[in-house]
Amino acid sequence: MTGSVGAPAERREGREKVSGTARYAGEFHFPGRAQAWPVPAGVARGRVTAVDTAAALAVPGVLAVLTHENAPRLAEPDDPTLALLQNARVPHRGWFVALVVAETLEAARAGAAAVRVAYDAEEHDVTLTASHPGVYVPEEANGGHPAVREQGDPDGAFAASAARVDVAYRVPPLHNHPMEPHTSTARWEDGRLTVHTSSQGTGAVRAVLAKLFGLPEERIVVTAEHVGGGFGSKGTPRPDVVLAAMAARETGRPVTVALPRRCLPAVVGHRAPTLHRLRLGAGADGRLASLTHEVTTYTSRIKEFVEQAAVPARVMYAAPHSRTVHRVAALDVPSPSWMRAPGEAPGMYALESALDELATELGMDPVELRVRNEPDVEPDSGRPFSSRHLVECLREGARRFGWAGRDPRPGVRREGPLLLGTGVAAATYPVMVGPSTATARALPDGSFLVRINATDIGTGARTVLAQVGADALGVPLERVRIEVGSTELPSAPLAGGSSGTASWGWAVHDACAGLARRPAGQGLDHRADTTGAADAESGFARHAFGAHFAEVAVDTVTGEVRVGRLLGVYAAGRILNARTARSQFVGGMTMGLGMALTEGSTMDAAFGDFTESDLASYHVPVHADVAEIEAHWLDEEDSRLNPMGSKGIGEIGIVGTAAAIGNAVHHATGVRLRELPLTPDRVLTGLLGRRT
Repeated sequence: MTGSVGAPAERREGREKVSGTARYAGEFHFPGRAQAWPVPAGVARGRVTAVDTAAALAVPGVLAVLTHENAPRLAEPDDPTLALLQNARVPHRGWFVALVVAETLEAARAGAAAVRVAYDAEEHDVTLTASHPGVYVPEEANGGHPAVREQGDPDGAFAASAARVDVAYRVPPLHNHPMEPHTSTARWEDGRLTVHTSSQGTGAVRAVLAKLFGLPEERIVVTAEHVGGGFGSKGTPRPDVVLAAMAARETGRPVTVALPRRCLPAVVGHRAPTLHRLRLGAGADGRLASLTHEVTTYTSRIKEFVEQAAVPARVMYAAPHSRTVHRVAALDVPSPSWMRAPGEAPGMYALESALDELATELGMDPVELRVRNEPDVEPDSGRPFSSRHLVECLREGARRFGWAGRDPRPGVRREGPLLLGTGVAAATYPVMVGPSTATARALPDGSFLVRINATDIGTGARTVLAQVGADALGVPLERVRIEVGSTELPSAPLAGGSSGTASWGWAVHDACAGLARRPAGQGLDHRADTTGAADAESGFARHAFGAHFAEVAVDTVTGEVRVGRLLGVYAAGRILNARTARSQFVGGMTMGLGMALTEGSTMDAAFGDFTESDLASYHVPVHADVAEIEAHWLDEEDSRLNPMGSKGIGEIGIVGTAAAIGNAVHHATGVRLRELPLTPDRVLTGLLGRRT
């Protein structure tokens, strides 16, 4: 072993990115390339009755205007959000009803503004309530999880409990806003389609395009060499890649479609709002007797998507009587989709906030309450954990944070107009692994080439996979080259669900280890396929865990909440690269900070539209929003995961952060705010209510 794994190796593509030589999907300047701009629907529900393109076609440089009347016909997609320009139906505001193709981006935008669309508008409903008459219990929530799970008699146990908490929490719609908007460049040559796209997985894009356009997959090449963020919204093909391929076929020229940022909330997915009801019942000793977590959310009318927000409650704490329920209403809204830590982020916010309320009810330290309810096995399945070091994370976090010196009384620490407080929350995220293929080749110069269709979405996957390969080969890291991000490479699953490195690394390890075992003269290539191993059923419950601590200052004059310290301690298996891992943990915690304090979207009931549709109104956190942020981890060994012993780390950083901040705000003020984000107006209203 070379000791490459675990070392804080620098990103291999870092110099390309900071020097501007890394090419993203919109930066392939093929000769004759055209630009396209979409036209979003102006009604929340209805039909297009007429499209007047004359003024658009008269704009200098405009080449074509595609509508449902003249766009290429596509095969019916499995994902209805990709049935673009195929009929006159408008399922929600922002649905694309035309695409303008022009010589320049400016001409395309001007042409799109000149398109006139007439509609037959219909009554719409975009307002989610827990009592909505259309609410139903689906067969499953996302990820194949049963919508309902029940054990024992949760209602009876709750009624008999010495300490009870019955509370409701609300998480608003949240939006994916990657730095690089959804962008694709497509070109057709001799019946072959080449696409450069900003995607978390090129294999899925190729499969979808092959079906839509009736092509064999081998006649399509999809690349995603560099991706400027995705956060789930690029996990499956989005409208940009389909529109680019349609426009390129129609015009006979390469075409780039870069979706305008204001269009993203309506067409690339978002985190649906979730309404939570938590009922926790415990004995005087703090041991949970009853746990009920009920979630109500919405989906669009064209595609069912049910945020699995009650699922974490099936994992976290020992409660002999429990119920977890998902309910959903189909509304005239854009289709929700994956957003980083789907299910866990909103679900754990509500659960960990309610648990803090129970600690207050019991007069018990919130760290000790969590420790007291540590389960021996996974509560829902009864399976043993492959590893679970949540208690150790809580203890180590408390030590590093100085938790022992905390005055538990809320609203007593003050510095002038500032109220100070601290909070804690736990975190969990499942370990997911999928089968992959990879090849390793020994080159004449003594170096090695590893090839796999992984996607580096900014996490440093190239670097970490090279480290895995170097260790398996027993050679220095600089002798291993990596090729990723193209369907011309050995197949691999998408970058999502914190499963990328665990899945790809397994195949890279096996390919390199197999090559290293070959006797001299027995070949210079080795191929590995982890099908049957990576996707085999496990008898263990496999999860990463963490503990989050936050310190806040609440301004009693302005209502502003400032986070002075954030600390996360994680148990996530073997850490493969200390530098990129810390970056991932800190990035997740920063996203959780945004969820707690700044990020939120409002659905306008009259227009059926999100009012916060760009970064001027949808506020994401910046460096100044947290003074001190630290991420640490335990040296956790787990042989039941993959050859590296690694767990995913991309998403667990977000899971407990919002609750830790919310709990700290309560500790600072004595006011419990149950709706995110904790904006100054809500904080001031809460403080005013406390004074009166």
